Amino acid sequence: MTTGERLRTLRKELGISADDVARALGVSRATVFRYEKGDIEKVPGSMLEPLAKVLHTTPAYLMGWEDNSLPADAYPYNPTHRIPVLGRISAGLPLYAEEHIEGWTYTELNGGAEYFALRVHGDSMDALGIKDGYLVDVRRQDMVENGEVAIVMVGDDEATMKRFYQDGDTVTLMPQSTNPAHMPQIYNLKETPIRVIGKVVKAEFQVL
Repeated sequence: MTTGERLRTLRKELGISADDVARALGVSRATVFRYEKGDIEKVPGSMLEPLAKVLHTTPAYLMGWEDNSLPADAYPYNPTHRIPVLGRISAGLPLYAEEHIEGWTYTELNGGAEYFALRVHGDSMDALGIKDGYLVDVRRQDMVENGEVAIVMVGDDEATMKRFYQDGDTVTLMPQSTNPAHMPQIYNLKETPIRVIGKVVKAEFQVL
């Protein structure tokens, strides 16, 4: 059995559509069908692991290096859903205003929560591996625990991403940067309104 035949057989056995596979991989439906027709050698090696995860198997099985696939619960499949990528968040406009949305991405995060993605600008959180140009997935919520990485609106400025700490009326937004120019930002809530927009739950490099 060829790699493409293994891919197609597993997908059909699991009842997973080509569209689901395409969304999980960030490719087109036509590309998935090309993989199934035998063009798998054209797939980057980095694509085999996501393919295997979606199909509850291993890269070695897809490539024909082993004969047995994993049990169906080895890689639980989580359907993806589309969320907006916001280039920025500014005061005075709805969160999902057209001016904010620069594209769309897909996430496996679920649980009934509301999510959006945000394009990172700058290096204020690069010590955590959240680098300029990365996407962060954000769960929309108006409260976070101290020490969690949050998207926060400060006054009428654009939103910022920092570790959030609150002690009474004092809020500290702490950068995690290799650049010493970034310093803690300390605010008195009686003087400056601070609003938590969401909690950062995932960060990755992704080109739309």
